[in-house]
Amino acid sequence: MFVHFFLSVQQDIKLWIFFPILCAVFRAIFIAVHKPYSSLTGKKRALRECFRFGFWWGMDLNAYVFVISLVLVTLPGLFIPWWSRHGDAIRTILGLVYAFIIYVAFVGKMIFYSQFHDIFNNIVFLGQKAEKHNLVDVFFNQYHGARKLALTLPYLVIIFVALQGILAIPAISYPAITGIAYYLVNTAIVLALIAAFYFFRYGGTFMHDNKPEWDTIPAVVKEDPFLSKATVDDLIALKMLRRHPMNETMQKSPEENLRLVKPFVEARGGCIDSFDQAVEAFRHEAKGAKIKKPSHIFLIVGESYSQPYFDPAFADLHIADEGKKLMADVHTASIHTALSAGIISRPSIVSLMLGIFDAGLELNEREAFWQGTVPTSLPLQLRRLGYETNYWYGGSLANGNFGHFAPACGFDHAYSAIDICDPKAPRSWVGVYDHIFLNKAADMITQRTDEVPQFHFIYTTSNHGPYKMPLHDLGFDGDKIMKVGQDVLDEKIIPKVLGTFWYSDRAINQFIQEMKKAYPDSLFIVTGDHGFQCSELQHTSFMKREYTFRELHSPVLMFHHPELDKSSLAGNIIGGHMNILPTLFELIAPAGFTYYSLFHSLTEPISQCVTPYHWVNLQAIGACHEAYYQLLTAQTGADVLQGAAPYDDICDAEKSLTAYLLQHPELLQPVDALLRR
Repeated sequence: MFVHFFLSVQQDIKLWIFFPILCAVFRAIFIAVHKPYSSLTGKKRALRECFRFGFWWGMDLNAYVFVISLVLVTLPGLFIPWWSRHGDAIRTILGLVYAFIIYVAFVGKMIFYSQFHDIFNNIVFLGQKAEKHNLVDVFFNQYHGARKLALTLPYLVIIFVALQGILAIPAISYPAITGIAYYLVNTAIVLALIAAFYFFRYGGTFMHDNKPEWDTIPAVVKEDPFLSKATVDDLIALKMLRRHPMNETMQKSPEENLRLVKPFVEARGGCIDSFDQAVEAFRHEAKGAKIKKPSHIFLIVGESYSQPYFDPAFADLHIADEGKKLMADVHTASIHTALSAGIISRPSIVSLMLGIFDAGLELNEREAFWQGTVPTSLPLQLRRLGYETNYWYGGSLANGNFGHFAPACGFDHAYSAIDICDPKAPRSWVGVYDHIFLNKAADMITQRTDEVPQFHFIYTTSNHGPYKMPLHDLGFDGDKIMKVGQDVLDEKIIPKVLGTFWYSDRAINQFIQEMKKAYPDSLFIVTGDHGFQCSELQHTSFMKREYTFRELHSPVLMFHHPELDKSSLAGNIIGGHMNILPTLFELIAPAGFTYYSLFHSLTEPISQCVTPYHWVNLQAIGACHEAYYQLLTAQTGADVLQGAAPYDDICDAEKSLTAYLLQHPELLQPVDALLRR
């Protein structure tokens, strides 16, 4: 029986080989038809990486061709002779079905790209509300649908001949062995097949976390927007859509989104009859600088740099001691409960840069935002004050297309740790170790000898899973640092997670101290991209409770400058990322300076903060569109209250404003044009 299995499984492997080749052929056709340049000269390396990475990424689905053939043909054939005799015919039928699916997806992608200059994206879902007869009309009359349908038959004939040819290739004979060797070889073959499937299924690795994905496309490919799209197999693109369905606001019409924005704008004394009028609603005039104009401004966003670990309840962990020193400084003003602009990293970073909420719409991945930006952009407005603006990222700018997005947003320069640090510099899952990245950034900053005022947006990356950094070598000894019960220390993941927080806290604050020595008049704004938790800690003697909503979602937020004190933020205990921009301008801008911000400055009292995800006021904190909330004084995650969500209209308006911009990319303007306004 195993001899039969050995011969039959080779036929399954042949199908496994065939379909990645077919996908590569379609990739080549797509590139040949839609390439935006006259020739591919100079693209050799990018093309090679495009096809290599596309092959491995495509295996996320193509690997199942082997499994399906194995399960539906080879295994039943071991017990049903008739099924076995017709095995190749059945494989051919299965292959034709899959090839047809690939062809339909490819045709759809080619039409979609012609229409939207993009591979399948969330706009696909708009078709659910479109007039179906109009879509059919467009398919047949605009995109030669009849011709594409007619090509289906010769295409399937070619696939049929190709499958027959590859299945006719002689199989390798089973070796003539007996005894114990027979069982050892059989076992080895089965294990090898299982290992090979997972290796290919995970894109050339045995680790699921290392599977190919959009963020890990090689930088040489990601730098080319067209080739980065060509890398994605059509069925993979559709799978990505299924996992990340379109934001609800993008399913609304522009008119409906505008209607939802209207109360938000009118509450600020504005009008929504045009985009320019809406922008004027967010126009502010600075009341006059409260500190001398700093030579350097540092906005430091620490990955998962979370407020709770600065709270007394977590003091015995001692993982934020360096940050606590800065927070306790007489010249530091801080916010007790801050809300991030996003609940994951990129929406927060994008929102901080743009001054409008990303709202989960991945604006950094949208080509329109690689060409233009909005008047609320932070680096754009700082340039109007004479600052050179710099973005420093602890990973690769290719991830998230920030190499395109950051300059279009208004940054004069964008630096990647992958590029500026030694190629052999140790890296965590996301980027270069924080202390190495920050030391290199400090060296480059202090090498400047001119008098140009500088703004530095610095985003670190190390405090991120899977927490495999050599913490002991980096100075962390949990047994000595954390004053906790032995059960906490014995839970292996806890010292890894909290030790990484400790490491990042030290790296960030060592950088701050170095910059303070070099530039004593610097203004430092320190926050995290979002909240952070170590879920395993909840089940130990240290907590014995769940995190509160505030503890889950509140990043650090503090301002430090020699002329600031504890009262500089008007006694505010709440705030958020979107308050940073107006606060910055009210601190440093001369009286009458015009700036644009959706929110008010923390230098004046505020009573609420609302994001597309959550809200906080002086008493409570909760999630948008949820009828549950917690008091800010809640002691456990179980202290949940119930009531009508109070700020859903604001939440919807914030999301709709972003969606409206995305639906009308012509409203975005190049940085130079906005600087001339």
